[in-house]
Amino acid sequence: MKAFFASFIGTLLALAAFCVAAAVLVLGGFAFLVSAGGGKAMQVQNGAYLVLNLDGTNITDAPPLVEEGGLGDLLRGDAPRPIAIRRATAGLHHAATDHRIRGVFITGSFSPSGFGTGFAALSEFRAALAEVKAAGKPVKAYFDEIGTSEMYVAAVANEIVLSPFGLVAMPGLASEPMFYGAAFEKWGVGVQVTRSGKYKGAVEPFIRKDLSPENREQLTVLLTDLWTNVRDDIASARGIKTEALQALVDAEGLITPESAHKAGLVTAIGYRDEVLDALRKETGVDAGEPFLQVAFADYLALLPKPGAGHGTVAVVYAEGEIVDGDGGEGEVGGASYARELRALREDDDVQAVVLRVNSPGGSASAAEEMLRELRLLSAKKPVVVSMGSYAASGGYWISAFGDRIFTEASTVTGSIGVFGVQFDVEKLSASIGVTWDRVQTGQKAGMFTNARPKSPAELAVFQRLVDHTYDKFLERVAEGRSLEKARVHDIAQGRVWSGTQAVKLDLADEIGGLDQAIAHAAKLGKIEGAPDLYEYPGTLPFGEALAEAFRHGTSPEARLAKVRGPAGHMIRQVEEQVKMLDRFNDPRGVYARLPLDLRIR
Repeated sequence: MKAFFASFIGTLLALAAFCVAAAVLVLGGFAFLVSAGGGKAMQVQNGAYLVLNLDGTNITDAPPLVEEGGLGDLLRGDAPRPIAIRRATAGLHHAATDHRIRGVFITGSFSPSGFGTGFAALSEFRAALAEVKAAGKPVKAYFDEIGTSEMYVAAVANEIVLSPFGLVAMPGLASEPMFYGAAFEKWGVGVQVTRSGKYKGAVEPFIRKDLSPENREQLTVLLTDLWTNVRDDIASARGIKTEALQALVDAEGLITPESAHKAGLVTAIGYRDEVLDALRKETGVDAGEPFLQVAFADYLALLPKPGAGHGTVAVVYAEGEIVDGDGGEGEVGGASYARELRALREDDDVQAVVLRVNSPGGSASAAEEMLRELRLLSAKKPVVVSMGSYAASGGYWISAFGDRIFTEASTVTGSIGVFGVQFDVEKLSASIGVTWDRVQTGQKAGMFTNARPKSPAELAVFQRLVDHTYDKFLERVAEGRSLEKARVHDIAQGRVWSGTQAVKLDLADEIGGLDQAIAHAAKLGKIEGAPDLYEYPGTLPFGEALAEAFRHGTSPEARLAKVRGPAGHMIRQVEEQVKMLDRFNDPRGVYARLPLDLRIR
């Protein structure tokens, strides 16, 4: 019966996929005919403003699966538009010296998705924006409403105009994990946990109703550390005393335009049409016509390719949860990444490798599979690690042997700990009249069942495996970072740290972004001048991207993007927790993952 339903559903899905594919191909052919019918290549006019419209934008580490615009937008649907951080900063670096670009205009709001648009990536983005300002080109911004992420970026601007009916929504940072312990208890789903490290709380949503004291402690310290970095950077850029900014945030949270203007967070209060009129006058355009401008995406498409053929640095993006096997879109598959690292090791055209990590971890077996290849790779050519917004647990596991580790101050890292989780549905099944009986050849022969709780002896087996894996984790970090194992244990125990603390604790070498990591890798690889770059995973041709979309299905972001407001937010939280359970596919059932679903907004 199960096979019948699986076959039936599979047939329906295949039919639906065929219909969608046919529609996409028809629309794609139409788009091709339209685009082929004429039109001049886009030109950047002298004196144009580079327009950064943040609406629907998600700053990612890895390049998008498919190129932006045209057929790529058909595949992406309503999902946020990804812009890779390296590409974004390269565009701003180029704009700083491009005589055609008069300045930069920023508007709109980010649409964070997955592990994108974290403060570590935004730190690199704002630094590149500050470079444009330092080149003597004005950076201007207009917002109907501005959140913490947008303010963090726009704070470097010369002018920030806020709508008279707008707000600066900057109450501080918060993380609000969802807990299912009471629901599982009510439904009769049993959960048994094995873990090493008192701060290892990734399983807490399934066994508790609230944060444990240990996790409350570490999250409070972490958020305070990250908020201090963000607040101080904003205050410094706006010329405000940190004490005054904190007082304003505490007093209002949702800061009115008048208070924001008085404090110096914004330079003026005005309407969008007034800002556009000023830009028209500045660029010499008549009323009713758009001011001289070029969209950021169009400008990026015109950028010259980096490098001069003197050597190649490969940039490998480990963005997403680490899973066993090949993984899918948004996941780091241990097998597929190991194959790529092995290929890079044997590729004589690649002189150095940068591993860019933006991952909360996941499967311990998959992380070890990748680390093995990274260690073999580093024995043959330089491997530099660049930590993005998250490089924790399994994400740190794969980072430990980098020749040099760069981190941003706001990177969430550490979480050196291991856990296992065992579910059973005995009570749930009994409530609907379903029972099991069993015959087995030994005391532990049935230990992988979900039909009953694990016995104390069986649970002890899983605990030994978790403890053994944790010990190996400590050994990896101690060897990779040249630290005493006892010292690693002291700073491990599953505890998360900010990038600032990671440097102090010798878990990372220095504060810096992806550009610095690439430059350092090129230096270690003895590459003179700007290196050529090879990226994995990279942007695919449309046909391959279409195949990937059907292979892995539509992303949750695309499916649920139309559900707005509090209901949509809660749906996405539940969806992400279900996805996380689905990614618990380690063959040994042991995981090195960030405590809880730590999304900081």
